[in-house]
Amino acid sequence: MISAYFNGKFVEPNESVIPIDERGHQFGDGVYEVIRIYEGKPFMIDEHLERLYQSADAIKLRIDPNRDAFKNSVLEMIERSGLTNLDLYVQVTRGMAPRNHLFPECPVSVSMTAKPFRSIPFGDKGASVLLHPDERWANCYIKSLNLLPNILAKQAAYEEGYLEAILVRDGKVTEGTSSTVYIVKDSSIITTPLSKHILSGITRMAVKNLAEHLSIPFVEKQFTPDEMIQADEVFITSTTLEITPIICVDNNQINDGTPGSVTKALKEQFKQII
Repeated sequence: MISAYFNGKFVEPNESVIPIDERGHQFGDGVYEVIRIYEGKPFMIDEHLERLYQSADAIKLRIDPNRDAFKNSVLEMIERSGLTNLDLYVQVTRGMAPRNHLFPECPVSVSMTAKPFRSIPFGDKGASVLLHPDERWANCYIKSLNLLPNILAKQAAYEEGYLEAILVRDGKVTEGTSSTVYIVKDSSIITTPLSKHILSGITRMAVKNLAEHLSIPFVEKQFTPDEMIQADEVFITSTTLEITPIICVDNNQINDGTPGSVTKALKEQFKQII
């Protein structure tokens, strides 16, 4: 079983392959994606790779223009992993060059790691989340390696016994540290509109399609923490959390404290498509 890749070479995960002058290590100068594979089949891989290229373009990082060749290397990594259910992390940086803020003239670096599924905590019973100030930069639509504000907020939530931190900017909910946030009110799903302040979630795309299939209104508009607490249902989504119901926000119980009917219906439909 091979579970890692670096610049054309399949390696063991503990093998030393990243030079000191790698710009991902020095500056966080790169982008990444996480793709979930179910029974050997990558879920929404084209959407994930499209977002990876969009993030790279946004920071003027040139990935191999031959997208088919790049995709084939991802598929080969999945096959070589020997796993049928896994999370694949794909990372692209500006490459290896002496430390200098200016862009170097060098090939980009591509690395991948394959990891078995992590269990989804509270996937059916529902989880609790913490409200936290959104202290990130202005361009969160880029899935960059610069995750320190996310990490600090997630750690703050963990230390207080919460699954996730829900970020608030200018009095409005943006997203979680690694998830998209939704509320359900009067049988409509409401989520923050896409902008530079949030990431365009791949699972969000799936949820929007599922909502259409179930004839559930999908409304993109901003909402406040109070509106979240007073919602009929709350749930979050991500590649690794899938669809996770939220039953408590900052020690405030949501409705009757159990996952709601809309969230349950979405979860059931999601299970069918994966």
